[in-house]
Amino acid sequence: MDIVRLRTSLGILVLLLTACAAGVGPAASSGDPKASSQAPVGPKNPADIAEQALPSVVSVVTEDSMGSGFVVSADGLIVTNLHVVAGHEQVLVVIGGKKLPVQRVFNGDIRRDLVVLEIDSEGLRPLRLGDSDQVRTGETVVAIGNPLGLEHTVSNGLVSAVREVAPELTMLQISAPIAPGSSGGPLFNDRGEVIGVATGILVGGQNLNFGVPVNYLKPLLESSSRLSMKTFAETTAAPERPQAKRQVPKHALSLLRGCKPDSIGMMVHSIQQAINVGASLYNEGEYASCYHVYEGAALDLERKLGPQCKKAARVLAAGRQRAATLEESHEQAWAMRDAFDGLLDVVERWADKQSKD
Repeated sequence: MDIVRLRTSLGILVLLLTACAAGVGPAASSGDPKASSQAPVGPKNPADIAEQALPSVVSVVTEDSMGSGFVVSADGLIVTNLHVVAGHEQVLVVIGGKKLPVQRVFNGDIRRDLVVLEIDSEGLRPLRLGDSDQVRTGETVVAIGNPLGLEHTVSNGLVSAVREVAPELTMLQISAPIAPGSSGGPLFNDRGEVIGVATGILVGGQNLNFGVPVNYLKPLLESSSRLSMKTFAETTAAPERPQAKRQVPKHALSLLRGCKPDSIGMMVHSIQQAINVGASLYNEGEYASCYHVYEGAALDLERKLGPQCKKAARVLAAGRQRAATLEESHEQAWAMRDAFDGLLDVVERWADKQSKD
């Protein structure tokens, strides 16, 4: 769908429907051979954490995407989000001013959006992995990444919640700001230990940022399931999205006659919010979920618009009725989007006329 894509895993998207607090997943492996053996230390401030960690935070670059990552072994293992590199055979890791090609995939977990990449390098400084089972709501968290390509950006905040978003998938909700390009970067506790991997943001939500608990990463470091980059690219390439014939209606300005300006503003806001959420679901292949988000938003709007704006409400009802006659969920989603886009178009033309009168 034609909207800025939310870079997130399917697990994040399930959060739109479920949000129950829970403890973090698998137990920690205290003998992790890939993690630093440095002894735990006391609390640090964000500046100290950044000073120690920055040499181990990397950029992960493909021909059409950019993310973050971090070192987990001295001999060249790098962690990032799987969605950052999925479908790409040529991947570069930028560290210490050097651009190093990824040689192979060491291991990965598609359910948790994690991948461990291998580069040819030695003497790197691995970050110490903490125990995400011990993370509590309200604790301090520090995020380091490359949002929008701005390397080594540091932000801090709190662990807002620990949420079970799907069976066998728990996420850390954090208030530390992250943005596209930060995906795959490390999240630290106040002792400078990595407790999570930044995964994404929820479009339309203020300070709704998420990370994968680091305990999901530890089993991936204990044994390898190596893949060549060619095989990895082939097996993770995104399927081609189904197409649907657009039928965006062209309404006369009289459609809005009788509608109060605040009702028109509410309608536009509600439609845009629905598109933000629904388009992200559609882009992840969740066509039925996208359709139900649109359908629910339309029903809610029909009730709120009331008799003074009944023509707009009828347009939404007609969109729902058309969608209900279609068999494929992606076609139903587009039918609802057509109804939304037709209303946004007439509002835009109405607003332009108002500004000229």
